[in-house]
Amino acid sequence: MTVLVTGGAGFIGSHTVVELLENNYEVIVVDNFYNSSKEVLESIKSITSKEFKFYEIDILNRKKLEKVFVENKIDGVIHFAAYKAVGESVEKPIEYYHNNLTGTLVLLDLMKEYNVKNFVFSSSATVYGMDNISPLTEDMPTSATNPYGQTKVMIEQILKDIYVGDKEWSIALLRYFNPIGAHKSGLIGEKPNGIPNNLMPYITQVASGIREKLFVFGNDYDTVDGTGVRDYIHVVDLAKGHIKALERHKDIRGVEAYNLGTGVGYSVLQLAEAFESVNNIKIPYEIVERRAGDIGTCYANPNKAKELLGWGVEKKVEDMLRDSWNWEKKGNK
Repeated sequence: MTVLVTGGAGFIGSHTVVELLENNYEVIVVDNFYNSSKEVLESIKSITSKEFKFYEIDILNRKKLEKVFVENKIDGVIHFAAYKAVGESVEKPIEYYHNNLTGTLVLLDLMKEYNVKNFVFSSSATVYGMDNISPLTEDMPTSATNPYGQTKVMIEQILKDIYVGDKEWSIALLRYFNPIGAHKSGLIGEKPNGIPNNLMPYITQVASGIREKLFVFGNDYDTVDGTGVRDYIHVVDLAKGHIKALERHKDIRGVEAYNLGTGVGYSVLQLAEAFESVNNIKIPYEIVERRAGDIGTCYANPNKAKELLGWGVEKKVEDMLRDSWNWEKKGNK
């Protein structure tokens, strides 16, 4: 089976490409390196000892993207390519809506034209909005509090509408919770441009001395210690969920959403303290005001993915924290 992976040089994309190659899929990667680097491609080859096709393309460019479909017989698509920073999306809503929505529509139109109707979409737990109570289940109503999350909500609806119009499509909506960690080799991991938007790279940058301290946004939530609680999942476990989705959806038709999370929540301070314990490094922090749009608690009910995909997490939070620090020390230079 030949799988096209858009955004395959990114954090989650690169780990998924590794899992695809190690499961003997033929892989074609498309990326424009907006939030990734060419070095990642060589790291993937070093980890897997396998080759794959690569095209440096912005998926907004239909003409260039069509070349990929013309030159290859594609069986399925995993779609990661998108802008992904919540704060930036509030500052640049037009850019986010244009890139995430238009890019996806260009890709879907080409898939329709070339009769490729097996699609795995990189969605997010942000689609559950502010009002649903954790543990979150796939049948809850969706909404969003920022343009980034809204693009995920809108694309999920577009995909549902596509299936209504053409029952040949098979679509998996993978709602990620909070991916952290890195490949055990330390060769690939999360390397954000500029100031990190996510907690774990911020913690590792504090640990390595790049940043002075961790800023904790709010300590007055209704949680165990007042700081926000999230469901952290090892990126390798998350990547394996894409393989399971591909396996199931090559044999069925329809649209299904799946939570990819552990079902366990950790607060910001619990995670920082666990990092200190696992890696024997002090993480100084300062409590600051809440961020607009943040919620107190968000964690998954992962039972649907377990039952229908046969997927479950294998790695513990200690593995996530150890692998994150190993990446920061070895690979993130």
